[in-house]
Amino acid sequence: MDAFTSFFDSTSNRWNYNSLMNFRQISPKVQNHLKQVYFTLCFAVVAAAVGAYLHVLFHVGGLLTTLACVGTSVWLLSTPPREERKRVSLLLASSLFQGASIGPLIDLAIQIDPSLIFSAFVGTSLAFACFSGAALVAKRREYLYLGGLVSSGLSILLWLHFASSIFGGSTALFKFELYFGLLVFVGYIVVDTQEIVERAHLGDLDYVKHALTLFTDLAAVFVRILIIMMKNSAQKNEEKKKKRRD
Repeated sequence: MDAFTSFFDSTSNRWNYNSLMNFRQISPKVQNHLKQVYFTLCFAVVAAAVGAYLHVLFHVGGLLTTLACVGTSVWLLSTPPREERKRVSLLLASSLFQGASIGPLIDLAIQIDPSLIFSAFVGTSLAFACFSGAALVAKRREYLYLGGLVSSGLSILLWLHFASSIFGGSTALFKFELYFGLLVFVGYIVVDTQEIVERAHLGDLDYVKHALTLFTDLAAVFVRILIIMMKNSAQKNEEKKKKRRD
C-alpha cells in the first residue's frame, strides 16, 4: 500500500505540461510502437462494444463466449508474430467474445440506468489514460517493482474468490474484492505500460500481444467500475423508494 501511496505522490509532483510532453527517454522507434499498440487497442475496444451489443440483441454471452475468449487469446499468443493479419483477427475475435461475456452485466446495467454504461466507460478511459500516461512520463523501470505487489494482490483475490465460492461470501467480502480488485488492475495498467516500453526498447515490438495485455487490464477495470456504479445507483433507488413510502 505504501508503494501505491508513493506512486500517487510522485505522480502528482510531475503532472504539468512539461512532464506530459517529456517523451525524450522513449526512442522514436518505441514511440511508433506505442502508437500501434494504442491504435490496435482502440479497435479491440470497438470489437468488445460490438460483442456486448450482440448480447443485448441476441443474448449470446455466457460460458461459451468466455471459453472462446480464452481460446482465441491462447491461439493468438501461440501464433508467430510474422502472421500479423491472423493475429490481429484473433485479437478482434477475442475482444468480441470478451464484450459478449460482459454483455449480461451491461444488460443488467441498462435495466437499472442506461447512463451508467457511458459513465463507466468514461471513468475507465480517464483512469486508463491517467495511469498509462503516468507510466509513460515516469523514469524508465521506475514502477516495474510494482509488478510483485500487483501479482500478490491478484493471488489474494483468487484465493478470496475460491474461499467465498466454497464457504460462502458476505457483503463486506464482496466489497473488499471489488475495490481491492480495482486497485490491483489499475496497478497492472501502470506496470504493463512500463513493461511494454521496456520490452520495446529491448526489441520486442509485438504490438498485437501488447494491445491484448492492455485490453485485458482495461476490461477488468471497466467491469469493476460498472459494478460499483450499479451498486451505488441501486442503493439510491432503494432509498428513494423508502422515502416515498414514508
